[in-house]
Amino acid sequence: MKRTHTCGELGKKEDKKEVTLQGWVDVRRDHGGLIFIDLRDRYGITQIVLDPKSKGFEGAEHLRREDCIQVTGKVRLRPQGMANPKMKTGEIEVYISQQLVILNKAETPPIEIDDNKIANEEVRMKYRFLDLRRPTMQQRLVLRHKVSQIVRNYLSSHNFVEVETPLLMKATPEGARDYLVPSRVHPGKFYALPQSPQLYKQLLMVAGMDRYFQMAKCLRDEDLRADRQPEFTQIDVEMSFIEEKDIQDMMEGLIKECFSAIGTNVKLPFPRMSYAEAMDKYGSDKPDIRFGLELVNVADIAKNSNFEVFTKALQSGGQVKCINAKGCASFSRKDIEELTEFVAIYKAKGLAWAKVNEQGKLESSITKFFPEKVQADLMKKMDAKKGDLLLFVADHKHFTVNDALGNLRLKLAEKLNLINKDEFRFIWIVDFPLVEFDEDLQRHVAVHHPFTSPKDEDIGLLDKEPVKVRAKAYDLTLNGVEIGGGSIRIHKRELQEKMFRVLGITKEEAERKFGFLLDAFRYGAPPHGGLAFGFDRLIAIMAKVPGNDIREVIAFPKNKAAEGPMDGCPSDVPPEQLKELNIKSDIPKKEHK
Repeated sequence: MKRTHTCGELGKKEDKKEVTLQGWVDVRRDHGGLIFIDLRDRYGITQIVLDPKSKGFEGAEHLRREDCIQVTGKVRLRPQGMANPKMKTGEIEVYISQQLVILNKAETPPIEIDDNKIANEEVRMKYRFLDLRRPTMQQRLVLRHKVSQIVRNYLSSHNFVEVETPLLMKATPEGARDYLVPSRVHPGKFYALPQSPQLYKQLLMVAGMDRYFQMAKCLRDEDLRADRQPEFTQIDVEMSFIEEKDIQDMMEGLIKECFSAIGTNVKLPFPRMSYAEAMDKYGSDKPDIRFGLELVNVADIAKNSNFEVFTKALQSGGQVKCINAKGCASFSRKDIEELTEFVAIYKAKGLAWAKVNEQGKLESSITKFFPEKVQADLMKKMDAKKGDLLLFVADHKHFTVNDALGNLRLKLAEKLNLINKDEFRFIWIVDFPLVEFDEDLQRHVAVHHPFTSPKDEDIGLLDKEPVKVRAKAYDLTLNGVEIGGGSIRIHKRELQEKMFRVLGITKEEAERKFGFLLDAFRYGAPPHGGLAFGFDRLIAIMAKVPGNDIREVIAFPKNKAAEGPMDGCPSDVPPEQLKELNIKSDIPKKEHK
């Protein structure tokens, strides 16, 4: 190689050494007889110096940002007082004594290659190859690489085997929409791209592979947001002959190793909390436990009030919960109105409130409906002190109360600066419901997926009260974000068929969609379970990407419309190609302006 060193490694020990560097012009400064160039590659920046005696001085006078060049010269210490302690290479510079070669000229870039001057999203996506030159973006991709290596090394050291599963598979819609691929050799038939390798990894357990993993590419045709992409990566894991704690312990070790890549020592074991407790205290099955502001069920006290909003909600089987916003009695009416508008987003019909005044009494337009004993009981249960603000949501739907107050809790934590952004708090959420009733579909649907095993002691409830059945399911959450989820799977055909019946899947439909899995269960399928981590989401959190936007840690993501502005996908295809696939499009072509 012509390059002897990178732009991020030279220091005092290379003084007087002749080196060849290659990279891009980050900055050129002409000091009248001396030209300074900051030469950049993904490893860092090195200062290059030329004077009229330097070979290539004339060419250097015309260099522009992002020109790709090669330089050969001698390393020398910077003059006294001129060292830059903020740069890895800040003690030295390279004087060009031999050569400056322009490898490729650059037009004026449409975006700045500068972390302090970030272009708008659409421009960044269109010129992603330039956006990826920014040091922050390169550091994120390097972190992604390091963590993927850690994952492979850790799992391999624990006897896991990496197995690639098909990208062209049978369509088994049960969740998000499938991406479909037409078959040319089987007219009218389609493959589906995998939403996950779920069925294949279970079949690998039947095959006796015992411990499997894969950095699996998953594809789902769903509406996009910051933590969604049409294609994303999972750390996909499955194990045989295990119980829930076995895989949880194994995955805790994996996470500890992953976080070593950013110098964070993760403490084990992670705490565990039931789904019911998480919803009760935090209004969420992915609670952020870096701060307090827990939800408190005050139904036992509210039922003794004369406040109809509370009593009617409770009489209809609903719920009343409260948050104590410590020290927030100073909130203005406008502040409280903003919070009221916020909970309305989550379908709450209102936000009741009461301040604890200087005399230690509740003060609000609703306190007249609260007898003194009710007020005293409320203050005691909420640990309300002078200067506190109590915030209430009541509704006949428990979900609405939890959703509204759970999100209000997060908003208050941001507003009050209660969150330590440098802290990583993990928690396992366990004992999820197996199924829930979908009002729109008018049938039961799986909370995780149809292959999740019920708790042994709850199997008897499947036929009569399926919503009371708890699952052998578990999610790992980090700072209020679900980073992974899994379950012990059903491994017996009879129980799997019963689960399909609970979900309203007929025997014929089950055979058509999942017959190959049911057949496999006839031949001694072992007990097994697994977990999948959202790899992109995990990296976004580790890299401290604002809003955990996974597009910032994917090299070439799609935009919010599932388009690739850089390469123009999705795109039209020639009629003859559609004809080969036995497809005829009746969508009228849009005129491009």
